[in-house]
Amino acid sequence: MPQINQFADVLYSQLFWLAITLAVLYFGVGRAMLPKILGTMGMRDNRIADDLAAALAAREGADATEEAYRTRMNESRAEALKLAAAAKADAARATEARVHAADEGLRAKADEAEARLAAATDAALAEIEAVAAEAAQDMAQRLAGIKVGKSEANRAVQAVIHG
Repeated sequence: MPQINQFADVLYSQLFWLAITLAVLYFGVGRAMLPKILGTMGMRDNRIADDLAAALAAREGADATEEAYRTRMNESRAEALKLAAAAKADAARATEARVHAADEGLRAKADEAEARLAAATDAALAEIEAVAAEAAQDMAQRLAGIKVGKSEANRAVQAVIHG
């Protein structure tokens, strides 16, 4: 049968054109699309690295704020102890009522200083949490295309920070 005899010739011709078409597609995708894809991936990696660097900088800032808080707290305690010792030495020569009044005054000053330091620490931590929540919203929007509300971002940040 002549149809069967032509099968080999037709098959080789089709395989040849299939190979040519696949080669054109392979090199076309490799030269045209692959650089764009790699460029986009590089930009995304850079953005992630920048966001992580910003988060690290914010964390270092928070650590520095906490260290400054602890240093001020220790200085305040040392100063309070100095004032207490001086007041006790003076009060030893005075009456018992003066000693009691001096101690109360010092405690009130120390409590006030601790309250101010605690308020400053709380404000700094709240600001850090707000920045982290905004960064989380921005990362979720940019990386995953998900729009996250402020309250959800705040809850997520607080869950991570507070355990």
